[in-house]
Amino acid sequence: MIYKNNKIIAIIPARSGSKSIKDKNIVYLRGKPLIAWSIEQCLKSKKIDEVYFSTDSKKYAIIAKKYGLKKIIYRPKSISKDKSTDYEFIKHFIDNVDTDHGIIAHIRPTTPFRNVVLLDKIIEFFIKNKKYSSLRAIHENPETAYKSFELKNKFLKPLKGVEKTLDQLNNPRQDFSKTYSANGYIDLYRKKFILKNKKLFGNKVMGYITPLTMEIDSKAELDYMNFNENN
Repeated sequence: MIYKNNKIIAIIPARSGSKSIKDKNIVYLRGKPLIAWSIEQCLKSKKIDEVYFSTDSKKYAIIAKKYGLKKIIYRPKSISKDKSTDYEFIKHFIDNVDTDHGIIAHIRPTTPFRNVVLLDKIIEFFIKNKKYSSLRAIHENPETAYKSFELKNKFLKPLKGVEKTLDQLNNPRQDFSKTYSANGYIDLYRKKFILKNKKLFGNKVMGYITPLTMEIDSKAELDYMNFNENN
């Protein structure tokens, strides 16, 4: 198949069985299920050509359809477990959906608040910069990770590889390099790269810096986002 390198297909993954929050992907956030936020953003995008919903749950699929998604792909329970990888469901999609789109946008429901204009700007950047094998949206950590600790037998230790004493770790943050975290705003993959290398990212990954972006991985984070509508 000849892939159309600038055609974008978005995949929103939502497995059932979350342990941190029961049915996390469909829990209500400010009046609608969590998956609805990502669905609506993808459907509003001017750069995304098609949107698919990857799930192991008919219940989740019904909710996705309610919010406008028509393209559902059911994945096996065997790749919908706690330790299942993103590569597994992406490869399952590629193997089971006949599409010529060359770029895959991975849109995680656990990052509900996105600006669609910024989303499209990131996609456009990736289309124009073909030297990157993939892209991850990131934000600067409020506190550099180099000032973090490990706890061993109740004693604080610098992180492995950080050649600083505990007293030096108390120096101003300006003495340390900035660090960044992936935030789920969007990840972009090239289909040809995945098929050839059997991995998603490779070594030429563009880090696209976004504003600080909240994710939902715990009930405390869900509660905070429900009751702090300015975030």
